[in-house]
Amino acid sequence: MFQKILIANRGEIACRVIRSAHKMGIRTCSVFSDADRQALHVATSDEAIRVGRAPAAESYISIPAIMEAVASAGADAVHPGYGFLSENSSFAEALDEAGVTFIGPPASAIEAMGDKIESKRIAAEANVSIIPGSEGQIETVEEAVGFARSIGYPVMIKASAGGGGKGMRVARSDDEVREGFRVSRSEAASSFGDNRVFIERYITGPRHIEIQVLGDKHGNHVYLNERECSIQRRNQKVIEEAPSPFVSEELRRRMGEQALSLARAVGYYSAGTVEFIVDSSSNFYFLEMNTRLQVEHPVTELTTGIDIVEQMIRIAAGEPLELVQSDIGVNGWAIESRIYAENPSRNFLPSTGRLRRYRPPADSADDTHAVRVDTGVYEGGEISVHYDPMIAKLCSWAPDRSKAVEVMRNSLDVFELEGIESNIPFLSTVLGNEKFLSGDITTAFIEEEFPEGFHGNEMPEHLMKCIVACAAVMHRHSEIRSSRISGRMSHHGRHVGSSWTVVTSGTAFRVKVNPFESGSDVEFEDGLSLRVTSDWHPGQPLAILNVDQREIKAMVDPIPNGYRFRYRGSDLHVQVFTHRQAELARYMAVKTGPDESNQLLCPMPGLIVSVAVKDGDVVEAGQEICTMEAMKMENVLKAIRKATVKRVLVNAGDTVAIDDVIVEFD
Repeated sequence: MFQKILIANRGEIACRVIRSAHKMGIRTCSVFSDADRQALHVATSDEAIRVGRAPAAESYISIPAIMEAVASAGADAVHPGYGFLSENSSFAEALDEAGVTFIGPPASAIEAMGDKIESKRIAAEANVSIIPGSEGQIETVEEAVGFARSIGYPVMIKASAGGGGKGMRVARSDDEVREGFRVSRSEAASSFGDNRVFIERYITGPRHIEIQVLGDKHGNHVYLNERECSIQRRNQKVIEEAPSPFVSEELRRRMGEQALSLARAVGYYSAGTVEFIVDSSSNFYFLEMNTRLQVEHPVTELTTGIDIVEQMIRIAAGEPLELVQSDIGVNGWAIESRIYAENPSRNFLPSTGRLRRYRPPADSADDTHAVRVDTGVYEGGEISVHYDPMIAKLCSWAPDRSKAVEVMRNSLDVFELEGIESNIPFLSTVLGNEKFLSGDITTAFIEEEFPEGFHGNEMPEHLMKCIVACAAVMHRHSEIRSSRISGRMSHHGRHVGSSWTVVTSGTAFRVKVNPFESGSDVEFEDGLSLRVTSDWHPGQPLAILNVDQREIKAMVDPIPNGYRFRYRGSDLHVQVFTHRQAELARYMAVKTGPDESNQLLCPMPGLIVSVAVKDGDVVEAGQEICTMEAMKMENVLKAIRKATVKRVLVNAGDTVAIDDVIVEFD
């Protein structure tokens, strides 16, 4: 077995590999860029080595820098995690030449499966179902348009190298092909150093289902069931689960056998994933093979009891698999939510900054449920513009799907994260969506269920009244506390009022709070009475309250005359007034922001890749203004109406912050 493993990665996946290595008694060495000097993976490994400046090209994906670190550490094996160099055959070959073991598949398999054009050819020869598409790379825009027309719209333009949604665009018209071809090539070149793209038919309304495989160096292979990965945005997964609510035992067997057929065809060993697109009639088509550990591997571990990272290490060391296919069962249900630093209300644009508060739920496990958090950040740490925006992977397990969903929703409720925007409200909303709960999901779920984007979850009236009751009781506690500090009242709070007007979402509720020894009854004008008990006290950011036997765990922040409540995807500003204050508040002027209608503001921090206009240009609605890169993804900013460019304030190569003015219009 290995003595020391170097992890050629960062963040949560580096921490994840370190945990398994330490469990096996193996020393670890991490690497870090200048931006990650204080990172969690650096702190948890046995030693750490600097590999360069913050940009990944100068550190984490610099083969010379990583190889120098390997030599300096004296590591006898390297685990690449996912992303970065994990699917780079040149890196695997460099390690082999240096006499260092690559904890992954052979370089030949990486090369064959990393090229999506070549992988489709091999899959077809291995009798794996494939999607109709181009046989080779598309060289020009004209060729792209012509081929798209020949197979019919919609089509998917895909980078031949890499994965993770980079270099992928759906096109439904000639114009979208032209733009998608250019952007996909540019994104692929910057992410993978390979700008080749190809085109295939886009299967509408599909599910994205993948099969986890393991193989050793002795020719033994097993598949570890499937994962459902259909909840996606921008071709990147958001929520995954195992097993799939759609897959039957027969479909699982057929997909698993085809996945193993492909693995054998390329002499595969280590952990890998074969991804399929599946239509409503259970027809499935090969999408790609990821020759690495997947982001969503924890849901497979939770439902099989197999430590996939440990298996990768043992396979790399030459040990034979101790598993046979009959050993692989399905135990319960697991769900993974990817916690991203992004603003779902602004089209999921990345968010950067310092984590002022970061308290994820604690790991726990018993026979009824489990919670697992894989993370690579810490309170006080910085979320950098240089790397992927994923903060953590929150996983839940339970004996069945409905219970696993509820465990996940409860965990999201208590996930304390302040300082940046996150997608936690969106995740909570998806998990409460009726279509999701039914299991009737496709890769179009987000665009179909949120056609106008995500703007918060609309709270049902009864639940809103529960929050109103909570706010009234909490406000009374705050008033009592303030009065005690000032010496204006007795210990029992007899001089604090009991009748209040609670205002939220434009609606006013007149309530009366009747306290008793262990809580309060809150009476509404319509006769509803809610009993509220809690040990919350002012200053606590997480409020846990019981309202008529319903437990509510909400994140709360003080605002003038009330609280901001974040619960189950809803974000409510709840203010509590005396009846007289509420009457006067109706006459207060509403503050309006500055007029920004003649400006294009930067929607996210990032780097300007190109600028498509100049001073004096007349632009039409939908015309490209500029392209910017943020957290490894390129975004095209377009004009929303016809206008004349008065002044361009940025140049290609500029770094911009959120709400910086990019262009002014007349």
